[in-house]
Amino acid sequence: MAILTDITTTAADPQTGETTSKLDQSTRTQKLRQKSGTASMTDKKAKDEAPAAATKTDIVLKKLKSAKGVTIQTLMDATGWQAHSVRGFLSGTVKKKLGHEVLSETGKDGQRRYRLVETKTAG
Repeated sequence: MAILTDITTTAADPQTGETTSKLDQSTRTQKLRQKSGTASMTDKKAKDEAPAAATKTDIVLKKLKSAKGVTIQTLMDATGWQAHSVRGFLSGTVKKKLGHEVLSETGKDGQRRYRLVETKTAG
């Protein structure tokens, strides 16, 4: 049925009764765009202009790399997670799945801070 809507029969000359088949104007325009590549050019521009937003994993890892470390409360504010979710993420994802070593220290102010331990590579 879609084929029938794309092809229309029009009379070239009403007096002679000759008919010709031609593509629907919208279909023709779409095919011309595909040939000229204008649609693909706009897709490439959209991809270049919109960088990917930082994921919550990226945010947490960036904060964990600071020299002082980061508190649970800071991570909660940055991600919108609850405290148990932050601790579970540190244990399950950062330690186990990503393989980072997380150091937990209590500072002079009594706040527990977490940070990533820089691993020394032999080289």
